[in-house]
Amino acid sequence: MTGTDTATALERATLDKAARENFPVAPFFLPRAWRTDLMAVYGFARLVDDIGDGDLAPGGADARVLGVPAERADDRLALLDAFEADLGRVFDGTPHHPLLRRLQPTVRRRGLTPEPFLGLIAANRQDQLVTRYETYDDLLAYCELSANPVGRLVLGVTGTATPERIRRSDAVCTALQIVEHLQDVAEDLGRDRIYLPAQDMKRFHVQESDLAAPSAGASVRALVAFEAQRARDLLNEGAPLVGSVHGRLKLLLAGFVAGGKAAVRAIAAADHDVLPGPPKPGKLQLLREAGTTLRGEG
Repeated sequence: MTGTDTATALERATLDKAARENFPVAPFFLPRAWRTDLMAVYGFARLVDDIGDGDLAPGGADARVLGVPAERADDRLALLDAFEADLGRVFDGTPHHPLLRRLQPTVRRRGLTPEPFLGLIAANRQDQLVTRYETYDDLLAYCELSANPVGRLVLGVTGTATPERIRRSDAVCTALQIVEHLQDVAEDLGRDRIYLPAQDMKRFHVQESDLAAPSAGASVRALVAFEAQRARDLLNEGAPLVGSVHGRLKLLLAGFVAGGKAAVRAIAAADHDVLPGPPKPGKLQLLREAGTTLRGEG
């Protein structure tokens, strides 16, 4: 395989995952320039998550491109360090990884800064070192790195960032992260990660062993319902973001908020039993939530 073929394969392996996400990445109704830049941002975010989760394509091609020695190709911290170094080249040189080369024109065109990208790398580095969160505030601090930069990048790409919109966007993104954690309790436990705050687990008399059961008992369901309400409150706090913009961007942001609200409803419809697998909303529920969000209701 030639270098060009390898680069194309690496890009496709990551970007093709966009269709499987819980949220619209770059829907057809957006202007082509926005779609191009949002897909470039998505490629970065998806790849850094894949590095942090150990979900890179087999064969070590990403490690080779990033200059990580073959004997350390499975060392996630080494890969994240190399990826961060390559991110620096986006701003002052020529990056090595094809997804960062794709990102470079977006960064220049939109005047994006390194901070949100560095936040996403820091979150994945934290995932290698921190597997439990004592308090809800600790979890919010993690979401500040793992989720909020994504919304800030969307506002940056679309040229609509203001302090108030950033605040609302942060609330939506944190809510979406909490919802994803609730959907993925069993999967995260398989990675030896628990994103349910330990203080809340104690409050609801939930032990870690309870999360490994095939289905949730009453205590786990009550805990999940409590955290889902927190996510719902954050979505309501962030929802005015949708009404602050116009046109196609309004549709995109409504999709984010509606996706979160529909997922919370799906969790409730499962009686808050997330252990058999992630409760997912249907398309009809998503459309209903999108319509409600666009009308500024509920």
